[in-house]
Amino acid sequence: MARTDMRVLLIEDDKKLSASLAKSLRAEGFVVDIARDGVAGEELAKVNENDVILLDLMLPKQDGWTTCMNLRRDKVLTPILMLTALDDVADKIKGFDSGADDYLPKPFHFGELVARLRSLSRRRTDVRTPVIERFGVRLDVNTHKASRGRKEISLTTKEFALLEYFMMNPGKILSRDAISEHVWDMNFDPRSNVIESFVKFLRQKIDRGFGRELIHTVRGSGYVFSDTEE
Repeated sequence: MARTDMRVLLIEDDKKLSASLAKSLRAEGFVVDIARDGVAGEELAKVNENDVILLDLMLPKQDGWTTCMNLRRDKVLTPILMLTALDDVADKIKGFDSGADDYLPKPFHFGELVARLRSLSRRRTDVRTPVIERFGVRLDVNTHKASRGRKEISLTTKEFALLEYFMMNPGKILSRDAISEHVWDMNFDPRSNVIESFVKFLRQKIDRGFGRELIHTVRGSGYVFSDTEE
């Protein structure tokens, strides 16, 4: 099984299809969130940073074309792959005109879907800032190397994703829900203490041995990545 940790938002109202797709994608190492109507999908696409959006066209509340146009209007640049039973050329043109990056008619081969997802994700990575630096911590998202000052820090995949999320939101209080949705997925058990454990491990690697702590607990609210005590 190839591990990717690519985050995919699946906007599909067919419960059976969405469940089957999500299961297969997770087996390939993808992190998958599901929305079952256009309005909910648009909201999730704006709240979470996804690598690719899988967007059905015939959706309740708001169709896929409108959802896509609204996201592009609001500067959400995440690659969008449209999924639809409609295979008419005019529908494809309408999809591309609304801001979609690719188009896959149903039924499709799962292998082709995965290949297209990876292709779209590479396009996003190519234009993404490869290095993030905050408060003396440096992350290279291409090589997955981390350091603080002159000290190199070895991180697991999840620790790296958690630290990246903190560093992309410096000074912001991040709730457990926000962390679980971004670093894990929406099926994360809210009763679990996994987040607390990973924050503890990350603190030991990032803060131990330095005079200034960067990861702070905000009691009752979550965590904040900052160079000042909260």
